[in-house]
Amino acid sequence: MATHDTEVIVVDIGGGGGGKEPPAGGDGGGDGDRGRRPRKPPQRRYSTAITLGMISILIFFLGLCSAFLALKHVSQAWVPLHLPRILWLNTAILLLSSYTLVKARQRLSAIDFPAFRKLWRVTTILGGLFLVGQLIAWLQLVATGIYIASSQAISFFYIFTAAHAVHLLGGVAALLYVATRDFEKGEISRVTAVEVTSYYWHFMDGLWVFLLLLLYLGR
Repeated sequence: MATHDTEVIVVDIGGGGGGKEPPAGGDGGGDGDRGRRPRKPPQRRYSTAITLGMISILIFFLGLCSAFLALKHVSQAWVPLHLPRILWLNTAILLLSSYTLVKARQRLSAIDFPAFRKLWRVTTILGGLFLVGQLIAWLQLVATGIYIASSQAISFFYIFTAAHAVHLLGGVAALLYVATRDFEKGEISRVTAVEVTSYYWHFMDGLWVFLLLLLYLGR
């Protein structure tokens, strides 16, 4: 009897082990799924992210602009600022970069990759020239003894131009990313990366024109 009972127990345990076969088969299916080429995630999320980013940047600069206008009207020690002339050249360079970026997107749509890469590099170089030009403007002011603490208007000039330059530097980094990225291995597609970068770049161009007009008309 003892022997028979032991055999029954062994058989029951074997039956339980057989119940584990489906999970093993499921693992095999998982191996097959992992062998497939991974799909790119929804590209819309990148457009949403850059839109939220631009909104936050806009709110930040609107706060600065509100403080600029409010202080200008109530301050008794407001001294008008004479803008460096190189700012107008810098603005022309930045607007030209927006034009070359539009042409680059057109070449990409036409599947003309050599022309796209050339125009994209030109846009990146123009962005770098703009930043160099802004640095020259600061150096010109410093050379004449005008520092960030010289007056309230000067303080806002340095804050506006420096904050914009930092954000535009992010745009230059995005341009370099698109120029050097291997999109076959990435999650974001080339078309989406170009589109998102273009939105941001045009936004920063328009923001600079607004800030320059504010500084010029708000003297």
